[in-house]
Amino acid sequence: MDIEILKNMLPILLKGSIMTIELTVISVVLGSILGIVVATLKLSKNRGIVAIVSFYTWLFRGTPMLLQLFFFYYGLPFMGVELSPMGAAILGLSLNSGAYMAEIIRGGILSIDKGQFEACKALGFTHIQTLKRVILPQTFRVIIPSLGNEFITMLKDTSLVSGIAMEELMRHAQLQISSTARPVEAFFIAGCLYLLMTTVFTTIFSLTEKKLSVY
Repeated sequence: MDIEILKNMLPILLKGSIMTIELTVISVVLGSILGIVVATLKLSKNRGIVAIVSFYTWLFRGTPMLLQLFFFYYGLPFMGVELSPMGAAILGLSLNSGAYMAEIIRGGILSIDKGQFEACKALGFTHIQTLKRVILPQTFRVIIPSLGNEFITMLKDTSLVSGIAMEELMRHAQLQISSTARPVEAFFIAGCLYLLMTTVFTTIFSLTEKKLSVY
């Protein structure tokens, strides 16, 4: 393994790592917002709404993420909609994350004692006020471990967007292999950077979980 080649590759792959983190954060944040909406709709008494959101989670959890990304980037242009690699990546990752976050959040909401819903109703809270002020704050405290797992999974799954020419860490590694013909060094650095990122964010979520458990 050539040390000089490693030094030359590192800054380029670090740049790809920043894009990987950006994609992960954006996708999980948008996925969480979508997940809250879908989770609350799944708890609705309207069967039509429940059927629609259940179809969404069934579709995105039941098909490969790579297939979803290919559809948004390569398939939508045939329907008159063209997306940039960044746009297709964010759309695909966010919708996929939203489907998983919906189930995580729904499980968290169901874990809250039903007596709290009844108490809020007795106090005159609307359904939205009950969720916003009482239920969701407790739900997010409960789902922190699952949220951390989803974040780490998404961080690694961003490597799939290299298939639609999105230049994140894995794509940069592939480009370095093409230009230097040194796959060992490129994959070694990429692997170390993925391990570093997952370790850092796992630690952050673990500390957050411990801090919230105090309350």
